[in-house]
Amino acid sequence: MTFTREDLKKLAAPLLISLALVACGFVLIKLAANSVREASQQLAAAKAERTLNAERLARIAEEEREVKAKLDVYQQLKQLRVLGEERRLEWADAIARIRTQRELLDLRYRVERQQLLTSVPGKPARVDFYASTMQVNLALLHEEDLLRFLADLRASGNAYYSVKKCLVARTGPTASSATLVPRLRADCSIDLITIIDRAAKS
Repeated sequence: MTFTREDLKKLAAPLLISLALVACGFVLIKLAANSVREASQQLAAAKAERTLNAERLARIAEEEREVKAKLDVYQQLKQLRVLGEERRLEWADAIARIRTQRELLDLRYRVERQQLLTSVPGKPARVDFYASTMQVNLALLHEEDLLRFLADLRASGNAYYSVKKCLVARTGPTASSATLVPRLRADCSIDLITIIDRAAKS
């Protein structure tokens, strides 16, 4: 089939339109590909931001749990009156009360000078741990008296009571049902630990 010049003239316009449409199609495809690429990048950025935000929320939640746990410990120490300066009068009152309640006939004690155990750096100020060592000598009917004395001492508060050592020695014959006399003697060394929060003092 041969085309005459007239036929080519008639086909020129549709051919140009077709070429223009193909060019437009290529441009649209290119624009669509760019749009898809940009959308993918935006989606990846949004996912990364969401992951980052989730990690931040998890960190904040963990920090809140830690702060709450530390605050609970702080409140417990405050209720036990472990925080602050040593309370020698309260210690003496507690021992006198325990002696009376437990009917400990022979109980002697002495509290040594307070010493700094350690300082822990903190924000906004450090926390100092002090210990006043108490030497206790008491007569016992049986070993349970010592355990009750130590439990009462811990329950009295006003310090954290850390028993360093207790030596129990027999001082007399085994008690009979007719006589109730102390047959044991305990010598104990107990650290009365108090905590000073320098931030709370300032």
